[in-house]
Amino acid sequence: MTDLQLYTELSALPPSLKEEVKDFIAFLKAKAQKRDEPMHKRQFGAAKGFFKMREDFDEPLEDFKDYM
Repeated sequence: MTDLQLYTELSALPPSLKEEVKDFIAFLKAKAQKRDEPMHKRQFGAAKGFFKMREDFDEPLEDFKDYM
């Protein structure tokens, strides 16, 4: 639905229902603002132990041998 179609539908409503739509829009804005806030602060080192680095991690790759 385009903005123009939405406006056309809204303008056809009686004033009491327009007030309800206004309240619903305020609710949706508040809901959207809530989502932008992080649920909790991230803790440094929380993923420790999840990943293992190979011993040869810093060594050049065979695929790039021609370019080095």
